[in-house]
Amino acid sequence: MTGETTYRITVGIDGSPASKAALRWAFRQAELTGGEITAVIAWDYPPIYGWEVPNGADLDKDAARTLNTVLAETVGDEASVVPHREVVQGHPASALLDVANETAAALIVVGNSGHGGLTGALLGSVSQHCVAHARTPVVVVRAEQHDGSG
Repeated sequence: MTGETTYRITVGIDGSPASKAALRWAFRQAELTGGEITAVIAWDYPPIYGWEVPNGADLDKDAARTLNTVLAETVGDEASVVPHREVVQGHPASALLDVANETAAALIVVGNSGHGGLTGALLGSVSQHCVAHARTPVVVVRAEQHDGSG
């Protein structure tokens, strides 16, 4: 044993442009630091009453498929860092923090779609929750903005 500690990065994925930007940022950071990445996607039962509740196994498979698709589209097979993949049932922010704690992550990376202010306060925000409750530093990556001029 060399006594070296692996730099672990946990990144939240949901398929959005912001989460893809966060994933790209996390991969660049892992390449610079020689770190490891754990890509996390979380699913939860929808809060629908009076409707048939989807099967948890189906939701788990859909989440895993989304995670694999995002990884393939965003970093491909040529990445120098091979990510660990975690599909977790639960609220996305809590699941992300739990995985980060379990893996002793040195850094959490999340995307932010740019909805702030009142919208963020009313809807809740994974990035806001992580920043407020994480035991480690959190990097919030904005989705790449396209102004349509080009």
